[in-house]
Amino acid sequence: MNKKRNHINNHFAKCFVLISLFFVFGCSNTKYLPEGDLLYTGGSVKVKDSIMKKKDRKALETELEGLLRPKPNKIFLGLRPKLWFYNIAGEPKKQKGFRYWLRTKVGEEPVLFSKVDLDYNASVLRNFTENRGYFKTRVSADSTVNNKRATAEYTVVPKKQYVIKSVTFPDDSLKMSKIIARSSRRSLLKVGKPYDLDVIKAERERIDARLKEKGYYYFSPDYLLAKVDSSKGDHEVKIRLVIKDETPAKALRAYTINNIFVYPNYSLANDSMVYRKKNITQYKDFTIIDTAETFKPRVYDRTIYFKKGDLYNRTDHNLTLNRFVNLGTFSFVKNEFKPSDSIDNALDSYYYLTLLPKKFIRVEVIGKTNSASYTGTELNLNWNNRNFLGGAELFTASIFGGADFQLGGVNKGKNIYKLGGEVSLTWPRFITPFHIEGNSEYVPRTKATIRYEYQKRTQLYALNSFNTSFGYLWKENMRKEHQLNVIDVTYVSPNHVTPEYLEDINDDPALGKVIEKQLIFGPTYNYTYTNTMQKRKKHTIYFNGELDLAGNLTGAVTGANIKKNDTIKIFDVPFSQYVKIRSDFRHYLKLGKESELASRLIVGAGFAYGNSRTLPASKQFVVGGTNSIRAFRARTLGPGSYVIPPTTNNNYTPDQSADLKLEFNTEYRAKLFSIVKGAVFLDAGNIWLLHADPDKPGAEISKDFMKEIAVGAGVGLRFDVSFFVLRTDLAIPLRNPALPDGQRWIIDDINFGSSTWRKDNLILNIAIGYPF
Repeated sequence: MNKKRNHINNHFAKCFVLISLFFVFGCSNTKYLPEGDLLYTGGSVKVKDSIMKKKDRKALETELEGLLRPKPNKIFLGLRPKLWFYNIAGEPKKQKGFRYWLRTKVGEEPVLFSKVDLDYNASVLRNFTENRGYFKTRVSADSTVNNKRATAEYTVVPKKQYVIKSVTFPDDSLKMSKIIARSSRRSLLKVGKPYDLDVIKAERERIDARLKEKGYYYFSPDYLLAKVDSSKGDHEVKIRLVIKDETPAKALRAYTINNIFVYPNYSLANDSMVYRKKNITQYKDFTIIDTAETFKPRVYDRTIYFKKGDLYNRTDHNLTLNRFVNLGTFSFVKNEFKPSDSIDNALDSYYYLTLLPKKFIRVEVIGKTNSASYTGTELNLNWNNRNFLGGAELFTASIFGGADFQLGGVNKGKNIYKLGGEVSLTWPRFITPFHIEGNSEYVPRTKATIRYEYQKRTQLYALNSFNTSFGYLWKENMRKEHQLNVIDVTYVSPNHVTPEYLEDINDDPALGKVIEKQLIFGPTYNYTYTNTMQKRKKHTIYFNGELDLAGNLTGAVTGANIKKNDTIKIFDVPFSQYVKIRSDFRHYLKLGKESELASRLIVGAGFAYGNSRTLPASKQFVVGGTNSIRAFRARTLGPGSYVIPPTTNNNYTPDQSADLKLEFNTEYRAKLFSIVKGAVFLDAGNIWLLHADPDKPGAEISKDFMKEIAVGAGVGLRFDVSFFVLRTDLAIPLRNPALPDGQRWIIDDINFGSSTWRKDNLILNIAIGYPF
């Protein structure tokens, strides 16, 4: 006991020394400063106003402090480690090596007080405050020096904020003035609201955008002048918007579209474009100038929204450009409008399109590992043709192969090999019996796919899997995406099932479902909504919902009912009949510039009926692993409180799957330094069977299902090198539903000093990308 206590004391002593050294060295940054200079440690702003609400005053102070320049060195736990690394690296003798990397990539140059311009910062604060309506604001600046460190303090004394008394729009005889007046109800300038220069600028841009929709191609926000009168009233302003007298005549006229020219083979290297008459094709309203007849003319008809005689508008302008980009066949898209030579107040439109290589090969090599101790690699070889049938269709032919090896654990020697191929053809339009015309900037697509995969689990079994699908993909906008497969057929057939595995089925009949022949067909639908690309939002979300309907219509027509031994077979295989839904909701809370709290909730349910008693094994839910509950090995958790009997003879861990799934994850993420980010996470959840299975006691759902929730926690590092993220997570279980009720919380059993405990409970996950 004394020996163990001494070991622990020595451990804490070492930690204390290391932490002390870090603090000592962290506090010694000032000794590296140039002679006579000071380390600038930041600025603060104090707003003195007796009328302003405390909440508004604090918000203004925060905004003003964000304007101060320069920014001080970054702080972590009260220290400046990046500055410390910069100092200890010293001046490297050459621009390479560890010292250079440490100083320039990890370190951060000291921010000196001599670089702080107090008067400039004061003027910035004054201008910003007055632009918010606090006219005649007074700003003073001072500094404090303490132990070679200096801070800057700014005091802002604003006057009472001016508010808008009235807003007047152009009232002259111009047609555009009437358009502006009709849109005044959407004005951003509201009577009674505070005066704000940024709002005035936004209002000018709103009016410009409205005029662009009405044909005023040459108009600009700069042609609008906001006259502000603050001479009358008590801290009130009158705002009058007028069109400047010097506005060019062409900016005052609305334009229509005349000729439309398309150059689909445009080269950026050509200084001039000379084409023969045979290279010019007239198709509907378009003049196509192409030396190679690259695309069928209908491609342009579906992509260009303008027609001859249309009034110019920015929406159709941007839609056309975005659809050309989203076709995926052009590396460069340029559009130009020129005044027509033959018609007054008309524009000729020119589209210059530079092609991507028509055919290309992509090779992908993937390394992977999971918490079930499998380590492997995968090779994908893809041949692509971006214009397969002359209509911007994408044809892809792929072959792939991979192997997962388990070098330790109970599954040692049960390696997994797979080999297969896939061909797909994607049309940049809807192929339907009836005409559907999308009006999104994203090109709708129709996709047909055929896929075969052979998978072999050494010493157990092999599976042949065939899949074919036909469906549609479309995006309403950048946030909403849909995928509907009207035909989705999967056929799975076993091959080379070993006597060992057949013997294991006698002990665990559920293993037999894996090698059953499966015929699954029916529509599937997938919907995704996300606004996570809006980086400035504090709260962002991601939602993905899936609906899978298999054999429903066929089952209804044939009257299949497995409960009455009325099973219908197709090609001597019973077809699957079920309904399956799954939802994945994620929420991201931005806590700071380099930190966030990410959370995820997954709910899934599958119900087999008619021709099926259970869901196919490939369609059931699993839990645990690298992107799930990380404290439990992949596919080994659940269902419910079920435990594999100790009398089972198999020398491997079989995958566990079920009909219902509930999972919750939350993770705090923050940047540590350079490309390294850290995370602390908590995972919880489980899977359950919808109906009781005598071979799996405790696996079915019950009213006490919350008592069977597994919980795990851990920490991780993420190495973000821009084009991919390498993730390492170390997790431990906190609650194990496989233990008897009342003994499932195992927090008290945590013992990092025990090698046996570490071996059984420390789960290392290595993966590419974030878990959610």
